[in-house]
Amino acid sequence: MHFLPPKMVCETKIVADEEMPGSKNDAIVSTSQMWPPAPAAPAAAPQTTASSSSSSSSSSSPVDSSPARHHLKRDAVFIREFQLSDQQSVCRIFCEGILERIPNTAFRGLKQQPKILLLYSCLTVMCFYLTKSLVLTCCVPTLLLGSRYYYSRKVILSYLECALQTDMSDIEQYYMKPAGSCFWVAVLDGNVVGIVAARGNEEDNTVELRRMSVDFEQRGKGIAKALGRKVLEFAVLNNYSAVVLGTTAVKLAAHKLYESLGFRYIGVTEHYVLPGMNHSVLEKMFFQLRYHRYRLHLREE
Repeated sequence: MHFLPPKMVCETKIVADEEMPGSKNDAIVSTSQMWPPAPAAPAAAPQTTASSSSSSSSSSSPVDSSPARHHLKRDAVFIREFQLSDQQSVCRIFCEGILERIPNTAFRGLKQQPKILLLYSCLTVMCFYLTKSLVLTCCVPTLLLGSRYYYSRKVILSYLECALQTDMSDIEQYYMKPAGSCFWVAVLDGNVVGIVAARGNEEDNTVELRRMSVDFEQRGKGIAKALGRKVLEFAVLNNYSAVVLGTTAVKLAAHKLYESLGFRYIGVTEHYVLPGMNHSVLEKMFFQLRYHRYRLHLREE
């Protein structure tokens, strides 16, 4: 299996928000859903009314302009392999997904850091004790949250730059050419609305689910789950023993998605380090990440 030099590698741990086996262009909706069975043809009329029967049969045949059929066809989402023409749309969806993590990590992530919450509370109380000023005391939480947003933005933008200079800069080279790897897009009405990648690891015979993200306006339609299933299908067809993934997602919905796909939670790393972090005291105080690991066994070795 061919792998790129280490300098092309940038860890993919931060994007992940939302039927096996099948073809590479599976649709989320089934064929039967897209094309409902036509009504049974009426019994043949006597020969003497052949012309009128023919006319009646013609008028009762399924018509392509049926609103239900057009609605189903229009809303069908298809999963296919990445093409060079998708590059701009893929990068847009990826970047938007990464940028969502700035406020999520700064504010929602604080709920997962009880020690940091306690520290911030102590600083607020200390301010009131020293100044006896309610105005200054109320400014402390604002200052702390503002600092969290600043450092979250700083680190995550550095991570984004790293990703856009490595694998996301040349998806064809990094995912499509090497054996055991692939990149897919979800297409709705001719537009790319979701992405996911698979990267094989020959050493332990696993494949990593990476870069999963769905356009914000298209969420809640099962697109993320369909993309995840595509990776599982790919792993089965290529005889991998397991699918693994790592995520720093804060939203509970992302973790529920992995569990619904069959992944098992296997652990967490506190104070996870992303590319672009400088390990300063202020950064450690205002930016924390938890790295969650999942694994789905496909077969025993």
